[in-house]
Amino acid sequence: MAVARKMWTTPEEYLAMEEKADHKSEYFQGEIFALAGGSSNHNLITGNTYTALRLVLKGKPCRVYISDMRLLVKRNGLYTYPDVMVVCGQVEFLEGRNDTITNPIVIVEVLSPSTYNYDRVKKFALYKQLDSLREYLLVDSEQVHVTLLRRLESGLWTIEMYDDREAIVRLESLGCEISVAAMYEQIEFA
Repeated sequence: MAVARKMWTTPEEYLAMEEKADHKSEYFQGEIFALAGGSSNHNLITGNTYTALRLVLKGKPCRVYISDMRLLVKRNGLYTYPDVMVVCGQVEFLEGRNDTITNPIVIVEVLSPSTYNYDRVKKFALYKQLDSLREYLLVDSEQVHVTLLRRLESGLWTIEMYDDREAIVRLESLGCEISVAAMYEQIEFA
């Protein structure tokens, strides 16, 4: 019986392929995973959250990146494209590159049915290995529900959940607030 052999790819090979690819892929432990396209709600929520963060961070030494900027989690080798990332202070890039960040303090993922469990559990376990990460914001694309995970000085993580469009989410690491309504602007659920 023939057994299919998994192809193992080096990080360097992955980065070279990404430069030529017509779609984005994640890379983890030698494997490449194509990213699926997002729904209308996913796209709007990502844009709304990016815009809300840009507005409240105006004048601060922070940069807000949308999903075209790659992230490397150095400790575990995950290369991925978060929906939104925020870096305050000096941006640290992977050596020799200007398209792969290594030091976000806030990461936002918009949850889709196909990524819901992965983003909430497995991806968070990988992301929290970033020394720089202080807050992880998860925004559901199927209902009004926002989850904020925050790293305390002790290293423990807290969780806050918001199910009301009128709620205000305080991002302590950024010293700002954004409304749930801003994230869900123009979003209608069936």
